[in-house]
Amino acid sequence: MIRTFGVTADSQLKIDFPLEDLHSNKSFDWYWVDFDQPTSDEWVLLDSFFHFHPLAIEDCLQRLERPKVDFYDGYHFFVIHRMNEDTLEAEELNLFVGKNFVVTFHHTTVPELDVVRQKLQRDVSFWERGAVYAMYQILDKIVDAYFPLVYKIEDHLNEIEDKMTFDMKHFSMSSVFEMRSDLLWLRRTILPMRDLMYRVLNSSRFDLQPHEQTYFADISDHLIKLTEIVESNRELTADIRDSYTAMNSNQMNRIMMILTIVSSIFIPLTFIAGVYGMNFLYMPELTMKYGYFFVIGAMVFIGLSMLAWFKFKGWMNLFKQ
Repeated sequence: MIRTFGVTADSQLKIDFPLEDLHSNKSFDWYWVDFDQPTSDEWVLLDSFFHFHPLAIEDCLQRLERPKVDFYDGYHFFVIHRMNEDTLEAEELNLFVGKNFVVTFHHTTVPELDVVRQKLQRDVSFWERGAVYAMYQILDKIVDAYFPLVYKIEDHLNEIEDKMTFDMKHFSMSSVFEMRSDLLWLRRTILPMRDLMYRVLNSSRFDLQPHEQTYFADISDHLIKLTEIVESNRELTADIRDSYTAMNSNQMNRIMMILTIVSSIFIPLTFIAGVYGMNFLYMPELTMKYGYFFVIGAMVFIGLSMLAWFKFKGWMNLFKQ
């Protein structure tokens, strides 16, 4: 589907007009043509109607190009990425930006473009600012859509960190690893977009006016902030992982010490029981009338003495943790 928007010299907005009007009617101050999931018959218009460079058209048809900008005679070609809210996978949006036109091309739905279209239809001041401002609005809405995805992960990580205890369940760590993977997907999208905006701001090929520089600097600031949040959250996942490992190690050490205490008590008792379980015929104690009670009493005395010694040393506090 092809959607058209044009602002005439007398500040009138025209919508969904035939592409041929762009050639036959010279009264457009600027226009925006959106190739929304185009068919093969529609995307050939990039060449036959607009006469864009073959390499730029090739980049439009291939998936998935890294965010970039290429400079051509009379226009600039951008590859930018939006993020799918469900999968966090990057989806490509291509822009051809000239002095008085914007052409967008995308194979998937881009809700951010709908937001820009709605603003274009209701905001008269939008009409007067031209194609570069339309490009800014598109980039701004795409970058703004990154924030809810990043904040959602950040909130979840903070919630997990606040609930970190020795009883932390394995599913929580699985969730942390999943979010770390999601952060990697976000990083792969945000960092190239940040580099792209740096190039836009620092290249003389764009010839941006001072007020236009301010717009794109704002987008660059957002991308820098997003990068810092992503990196901070990746460090937080590493901290949670290390804390979880330390907790598991401490728990294991505590269990081993408790088992050591129990084993230490039963070692001498097992020795005594083993001695009197050898079934030798001539053992003096076997014929004693009260020998059994003496042995049992000795075993109880040894066990209680060892427990008292362990308590004196402070080892029994392990059972209270």
